Amino acid sequence: MNKNNKPKTEESLDNNFPLTIKNYKLIVIGFAIIILGFLLMLGGGSANEHEFSKDVYSFRRITLAPIVVLIGFIFEIYAIMAKTKEK
Repeated sequence: MNKNNKPKTEESLDNNFPLTIKNYKLIVIGFAIIILGFLLMLGGGSANEHEFSKDVYSFRRITLAPIVVLIGFIFEIYAIMAKTKEK
């Protein structure tokens, strides 16, 4: 059988693309982390526009949420750059 006529397996198809299935799974996890960070930033508005609500400056919105978003972006960079072990 000629080398070009070999049936293509999942492994040989996977080697033709720059990103593997593992990379795509990690990218989805990274997007979920980023979305979680943005969800942590939600809320804190005042019911009356003439009153100030101190909930805007809570630890969750000012510190925790931006750190979670930053971790998500760093995880995305890792997800794109990660190489799989060759067999």
